[in-house]
Amino acid sequence: VGTQMLTASDFAVLKEMDAVSICVPTPLRKTGDPDMSFIQSATEQLAKYMHKGMVVVLESTTYPGTTREVLLPKLGTEHGLAVGEDWFLAFSPERVDPGREDYTTINTPKVMGGITEACGEVAAAWYAGAIKTVHMVSSAEAAEMAKLLENTFRMINIGMVNELAIMCERLGVDVWEVIDAAASKPFGFMKFTPGPGLGGHCIPIDPLYLSWKMKSFNYSARFIELASEINTNMPRYVVSRMLDAMNDRGILLKGSRVLVLGAAYKPDIDDVRESPAMDVIGLLRKKGALVEYHDPYIPHIHHEYDGWQMDSVKDVMKAVKDADAVMIVTNHKVYDYPAILKEAKFVFDTRNATGKIAKGDPKVVRL
Repeated sequence: VGTQMLTASDFAVLKEMDAVSICVPTPLRKTGDPDMSFIQSATEQLAKYMHKGMVVVLESTTYPGTTREVLLPKLGTEHGLAVGEDWFLAFSPERVDPGREDYTTINTPKVMGGITEACGEVAAAWYAGAIKTVHMVSSAEAAEMAKLLENTFRMINIGMVNELAIMCERLGVDVWEVIDAAASKPFGFMKFTPGPGLGGHCIPIDPLYLSWKMKSFNYSARFIELASEINTNMPRYVVSRMLDAMNDRGILLKGSRVLVLGAAYKPDIDDVRESPAMDVIGLLRKKGALVEYHDPYIPHIHHEYDGWQMDSVKDVMKAVKDADAVMIVTNHKVYDYPAILKEAKFVFDTRNATGKIAKGDPKVVRL
């Protein structure tokens, strides 16, 4: 990768480019349908500046068929360019894990699928200059589906282990002990852990693109829809569990001061997109709790639909002392959990952050 980087808001710079990667958001609408407006807008702008020899790669996660059905008809047509001969179109999904340092863009294998064989080969040659390994597949659709498999696999397994947590609570069994025991098997098992819900711009959303697409084939993606339902309901479940635990201790949730630790959707990052913390805080507020939050990476949050907003408390330990209850939603490494347990009146731990230090502590309840 070169040492110079150009940032621009004028699409006219595209006429000087030989290769273009489209990396735009692909959210869901409130109705649950894919919002393709960002891809469509980017494609329409790019179409004005297409020229012979250009390579175009879509990286945004989307449903199988997007590259061929949305991009192909619009690009090259106005200029009379033949795909696979005069210009080249492919799909190569982004693969990132925010906060992770061992696998970066450079050493994470890149899947590549072209509209034609030549498209894939040319696009792969371009990426090979910056990526150590490019894994070729036979079509853009195969590459699109591979990305959805990756994210759907994770979403469904998290949904399964979230339901396991619910079942273990009913049975009076420690779900964390069960998971650790199963993980001792050196083959045939992959460890997933429960939590207050899914977050991030990929895992909660991308599988629903596949579910939506399959409806056009009169097919119901039942695993995806069931896992999504379970994961979506986890914020409500953990709030209900906390309410019950507080009632058992003679603490009324309404009017109580509740401190939520962590707003990011995963530890040690500053990303709040689709974070279950937002739903947890909203539900606690609706039940009359006086909610504060702390996150060392996110100084301010606001709820897009409900309109509330708040700032992270400055002194986390003072907030812990003052709170009637503390809920650990994101297990950031910077938190001093022994100190939190010492000062808190009651802790509901949705991430097992206190598992090794709180066994037998009556003021701690774990998911």
